[in-house]
Amino acid sequence: MGPTGGAARPGRFFGVYLLYCLNPRHRGRVYVGFTVNPARRVQQHNGGRKKGGAWRTSGRGPWEMVLIVHGFPSAVAALRFEWAWQHPQASRRLAHVGPRLRGEATFAFHLRVLAHMLRAPPWARLPLTLRWLRADFRQDLCPPPPPHVPLAFGPPLPRASAPRRRAADTESELEHDAETRCTLCARVLQDEEDPLCCPHPGCSLRAHVICLAEEFLQEEPGQLLPLEGQCPGTQVLAWRRLVILILSPTNHTPGSCKNSLLWGDLIWLCRMGTEEEEEDLELEEEHWTDMLEI
Repeated sequence: MGPTGGAARPGRFFGVYLLYCLNPRHRGRVYVGFTVNPARRVQQHNGGRKKGGAWRTSGRGPWEMVLIVHGFPSAVAALRFEWAWQHPQASRRLAHVGPRLRGEATFAFHLRVLAHMLRAPPWARLPLTLRWLRADFRQDLCPPPPPHVPLAFGPPLPRASAPRRRAADTESELEHDAETRCTLCARVLQDEEDPLCCPHPGCSLRAHVICLAEEFLQEEPGQLLPLEGQCPGTQVLAWRRLVILILSPTNHTPGSCKNSLLWGDLIWLCRMGTEEEEEDLELEEEHWTDMLEI
């Protein structure tokens, strides 16, 4: 399985947060926003518009960032989530949620909307994490998040900076062929294509994104975005290890991987090392999930 909700993941950070106003004059107000840096963003809100805060929060602080949803594959995906959370009545995905009830606190209403968003497509298929930054504000969501969405507490860990997994780092590449082919369709992988690779040592999986998605979705033919699946790759073992496996009784079949893989983790691993450090406010990044309608 993939990393837990508290583990640092490689790549850019895209999150959508909920602010809560602690000012007695405005206590109970909330604000939904997008950020690539939670600690910096809450300082901007409390610093006012001159410090980069939003006009709706300026002069009404202090504000506390109580929760954040992160793990979006791109800034555009996170911004669409932010917009729908801010305007649930305008999103056709949330038509079933209904307006704020009489006597319902603003904070409770936003949690109710969030609960339904995490269960609605396309967000229900994304590798998101629900993180409570203030445990004393925590409430159970109804309906609860999908099983693949972990619950985490405390500030996000610093981004992992591990180098991208290279073919030469594994035992799977005993020979460097001039043409690398997709494990599933056997077509040549072009230079501009970043194949999905299994992170487990010795696995030779190299596959087109679409090919592996179709493989993972065999049990869910009505879906477009996978959640997880078993690796279809094979393990090409060094001779010494192969002899040990043959001579030692084992229930493991040499040559098969079959490890369970989370789709979101595969995408993150594929993107490692392909992105240069960019300005944090650059939001023009495109991703194939951005075409999914809200």
